[in-house]
Amino acid sequence: MKINDRNLRTPSRLLLALPIAALAFSLAACAGPSRPSEDDVAKGLAQFFDSQGMGDQIDADAAECLAEYLVDSELSNETLTFLANGEDKQKNEADKALTTQIISDNVQECIAD
Repeated sequence: MKINDRNLRTPSRLLLALPIAALAFSLAACAGPSRPSEDDVAKGLAQFFDSQGMGDQIDADAAECLAEYLVDSELSNETLTFLANGEDKQKNEADKALTTQIISDNVQECIAD
């Protein structure tokens, strides 16, 4: 039996495909969470304010208004994901300060609309 170049190509190509697939999966895992939409953040804010007994003060329209400011800001995707899930959590102290600043600067405008 004669071994030629053609017989070795297929197994070699299969072996090369494994590291490429592993690299693709690892890069996808490192990408982190994508940026939540304004609608997602608004729903999470409404849920949070409702759980705090403030649902009558911060209604769905006010939550949508605040969400617009939050998503357009420099907040991390991770912090926005927490907010979209109705959680009062931030990625770090800088995001916590920025979240507080954005809400306090815009809450009166958003309630009035």
